[in-house]
Amino acid sequence: MAEPAKSEPEQTVVSNLDFNQIMAQMQQNDEQEQYADTTQFNPNKHHKSLVNYVEQMALDLTDTMQVAPQDAAIAVTSFVDLDASLTTASQLGNQLSETFIHQLQKFGYSAVDFKTANLITVNDQGDFAFTRNTRKLAGTNIASHVLSGTLIYRADGVVINARVINIENKRLAASSRTFIPLYVLNKEDIYLSSN
Repeated sequence: MAEPAKSEPEQTVVSNLDFNQIMAQMQQNDEQEQYADTTQFNPNKHHKSLVNYVEQMALDLTDTMQVAPQDAAIAVTSFVDLDASLTTASQLGNQLSETFIHQLQKFGYSAVDFKTANLITVNDQGDFAFTRNTRKLAGTNIASHVLSGTLIYRADGVVINARVINIENKRLAASSRTFIPLYVLNKEDIYLSSN
């Protein structure tokens, strides 16, 4: 008895032309998916930080500075709300000043840390070199310039105005302005109120 002939499985033959068309279609579909959501900016998918904005402002300041690095000892103070008193500082204002200290030094300018006490305070909580007690601060004028600025709050962010001022004659040595979007500040958990 003869065995029945086995049927060969059907093989699909794809020509090079068909394969290239399939690959082109797949690539086009991938690109469409990749760029499908670009009409809406998603603030959760950004890589900019507060430091990036301060670095750009410091670059602006040093580019326009009307005093040589070796001739300037710059004290950096808290950035304040642009209100009637010009004395309201927030976490953002203090963080800006701290970041500017580093950036100025990075660009070759001498930053004066006037909050350094004349003596180190040691207690149960730790060892401290910084103080806001004016009796513990250096009594002599140790800075030739001051860098400070104002904060103007908008619904979608904060306008930062920074300037370097000659302490002796109050002349402006440099200035910079930028807008920091609210989503950048929110990502870094920066509180905008002074309370």
